Amino acid sequence: MGDTGIGALLLGLRKGRGWSQQKVADEYNTREGRAAMTGKEIGRYEREMRIPVPYTRIHLALVFAVEVGVLDRAAAITKRGRGSQDGAEGSDGSAAPSPAERPVVGAVSADASSSAEFARFIAHRNADELVVEQLEADVARLARSYVSHPLLELYVEIKHLRDGVFGLLRGRQRPRQTSDLYVSASRLCGLCAHVCLDLGHYDSAATHARTARACAEAAGHEGMLAWVRAVESLIAYWTGRYEQAARLAQAGRHHRAGGSIGARLASLEARSLAIAGDEAGAVIALADAERSREGMPRNDDAPGVFTFPAAKQFAYAGTTHLAIGGRAHVQQAIASADTAIRLYRSAEADDQSVGDIFAAHLDLARGHMLLDDIDGTTAMVGFVLEAPVERVSASIVRRLVDLGRDLGGRQYGGAAQVSQLRERIQHTAVLAAPPAARLPELPT
Repeated sequence: MGDTGIGALLLGLRKGRGWSQQKVADEYNTREGRAAMTGKEIGRYEREMRIPVPYTRIHLALVFAVEVGVLDRAAAITKRGRGSQDGAEGSDGSAAPSPAERPVVGAVSADASSSAEFARFIAHRNADELVVEQLEADVARLARSYVSHPLLELYVEIKHLRDGVFGLLRGRQRPRQTSDLYVSASRLCGLCAHVCLDLGHYDSAATHARTARACAEAAGHEGMLAWVRAVESLIAYWTGRYEQAARLAQAGRHHRAGGSIGARLASLEARSLAIAGDEAGAVIALADAERSREGMPRNDDAPGVFTFPAAKQFAYAGTTHLAIGGRAHVQQAIASADTAIRLYRSAEADDQSVGDIFAAHLDLARGHMLLDDIDGTTAMVGFVLEAPVERVSASIVRRLVDLGRDLGGRQYGGAAQVSQLRERIQHTAVLAAPPAARLPELPT
């Protein structure tokens, strides 16, 4: 296989094992621990429509139990072959020009040299289609993992990947690749904003959100522009600016974006209006969220934190109904929170949002409290209090503290069960609060 290109090499390795292209992809994904490869992609590599990047070659080498250098050499042979074909154009054995033709030929050659020089300028870009494709896969993986994994497990990788994209954008790419990089940069800055939100760093979250919006504008990506408005609405909400949070959500709905973003923005608007005391507006926005959900196309979202599943919509609805108040709305809040938990528990593990499950349990706790069911309140709060404190975000701490304060009302008369529950809430709130004090130290 010494002079074999990457396509023939991969084809031979696969055929030698009697595998299909999808079998290779499945083996790749099993070893890497995520669904990053498809059978169609293996076919593109075999036909040399694409050359696997070094990162991919490492995992393909593991799949086929060969040295990665074997794949690297084959990839180099393919690249050299492409270059020699380009250089062979024009060397077709035609007769040498006559003396009279030489000045014209010289001018033509000089002109061709100018074109070749510009082609080399274009080639001196720092990101090609494969780099962009791998980057998009990494962003998708992080976005999905974010909702279900401990925050600080992912933060360092998000930060480094974001900085890498910034570096690529400072170089040269083709226009389409530049646009794709700006979208990735927007998503990574959006993830950084969410990190800061969950840690209670609202000023830093706002800074990341502004950069995410600038990148989305540079790419002309309506979906990301709408999503960033949702993040800015969240920041306003958790800093007590409820009317501004509603306005930001309304502004996001003006973007022509598909997927679940319409339901997200309407749900954010409803929750903010309810807290601000606009019951009628909140009810209208809740209905808008339902209509958006019913009219959305399937599979039209980026994964993870960028999508707004039905479970999350029910979680938001529960909080909204509690804020509106009244026995009927409290009962509706309990039903919505129960539905949110049920839907999350039936989802795949990576799609089970820890924060939303905690929030729904605390909404259930508050609902039971308002219906004078302290046993139910204790059971629902206990689910959160028994969780590892590193999984408790700043917003969940806020909800716990608010619930503990309300349990101190005179109607409970210092009952022993309530007092013990308040002590447990206070203890967890103190333990969970330190991560919000500062961001972790990052390796340089």
